[in-house]
Amino acid sequence: MTDLTTKYLGLTLRSPLVASSSPLCDSVENISRLEDHGIAAVVLPSLFEEQLELESASVDHDLARGAESFAEALSFLPDMQTYNLGPDRYLELIRRAKERVDIPVIASLNGVTAGGWTEYARLMQQAGADAVELNVYAITTDPLRTGEDVENGQCALVSGIRRSLRIPMAVKLSPFISAPANMGLRLDQAGADALVLFNRFYQPDFNIDDREVVATLSLSRPEELLMRLHWTAILHGRVRADLGITGGVHSAQDVVKCVMAGARVAFMASALLKNGVRHASQVLADLGSWLEAHEFASIAEMCGSMSRDAVSDASAYERGNYMKVLSSYTLKSGAFDD
Repeated sequence: MTDLTTKYLGLTLRSPLVASSSPLCDSVENISRLEDHGIAAVVLPSLFEEQLELESASVDHDLARGAESFAEALSFLPDMQTYNLGPDRYLELIRRAKERVDIPVIASLNGVTAGGWTEYARLMQQAGADAVELNVYAITTDPLRTGEDVENGQCALVSGIRRSLRIPMAVKLSPFISAPANMGLRLDQAGADALVLFNRFYQPDFNIDDREVVATLSLSRPEELLMRLHWTAILHGRVRADLGITGGVHSAQDVVKCVMAGARVAFMASALLKNGVRHASQVLADLGSWLEAHEFASIAEMCGSMSRDAVSDASAYERGNYMKVLSSYTLKSGAFDD
């Protein structure tokens, strides 16, 4: 029988299919259903730095105001459910999920500065999280701040949190880096136990009638996988950290590509949101059938078989592929018709 197990963050997973951070992972009941349909681990929705800061500032302010008023002033406390879970409820979700399910539960921190992150990562560890994923989502708008400064700050953040934790830590990279291979190596050296490629940045849209900037969110598409495959294949074998791919994983074939590039796990969210959690069962059945049909005995045997160092022509991952792609396109007849 084909062996679908894999190792990620020092954890043995029953398959490489992991549910990435999304509303599907925001309750114990949902997490249990994901486990029932074969998901090997879950990443909880991110706890944002802004939530920690808002809670600290607002609670201090509102408690002081209530002290000068009456008991009902407690209702002035901020509602921390406007995004997803407040910090206390987040820790409770970790505890309850660990009591209910057998699969690993990975907590997620989303921030850009050290501050209270180190302490809160420790609280997640104490609550029972099997690992922490650090999602460094930085939008640097200051034209005087250099890329080097941003990257140095991220490496320092990872290094500081790593020193405070006993459990494994993954770092989710941004695709908007001039030298992703170098940054991957630096984060690896800073103590990341896994690198997840890549964060999906949500860009605002314009309402041209009302002249307003509006928030937009779209589910991932399979073609987004290509950039992630490219850099995973380049990093495989060059870093100690495990590799994971998130963004564009929709089918068993996508999971196969991720593993062949060198990823230990493939994260899925959009496909589950679109098709329901039962989709995971079908993906895993198709994955097992594919490996058997192509005579792979295990996921481990297949991992990295299409990485940069494993293929016969490494130029496929370099500039040579750019020129080859451009020259391969054939214009359709009638392209210049008026």
